Amino acid sequence: MKRTCVSVAGGDAEAGNGTVLMVSVVFLAFFALVVVLMLSATSHAASKAATAADLAALAGADAARFLVPGEPCAVARQTARTNQAILTECSRQGTSGEIVKISVKVPVAMVGWLPPFGHAVAVARAGPPPQPWRMAP
Repeated sequence: MKRTCVSVAGGDAEAGNGTVLMVSVVFLAFFALVVVLMLSATSHAASKAATAADLAALAGADAARFLVPGEPCAVARQTARTNQAILTECSRQGTSGEIVKISVKVPVAMVGWLPPFGHAVAVARAGPPPQPWRMAP
């Protein structure tokens, strides 16, 4: 048997292109995963902040109307803390302070063990139901 050897003077011009392509695909997939995780974490934190703000405002309004014991902003702060949010602002409005306005923030982290990269903020306002039979002077 006779062996024949063919050699190309310039070598293989496409050597290593598959490796570069696969590294690019893996990098793109990783980048897409990070973006999806960031969007998911942001959405979850925003929902958690909105829920905590609503519940804290309702609890504070109940305390302002003496339906539960305690100072309204302290009750709202405890309710926000229970819902894993940080109370950033609490103000009372209305003629006798029966309307409570709350602002909370929730840290946004992609994964629980990573440090947060921002905060989701929510504002809520609660008070007694409107009384249309009472006419304002």
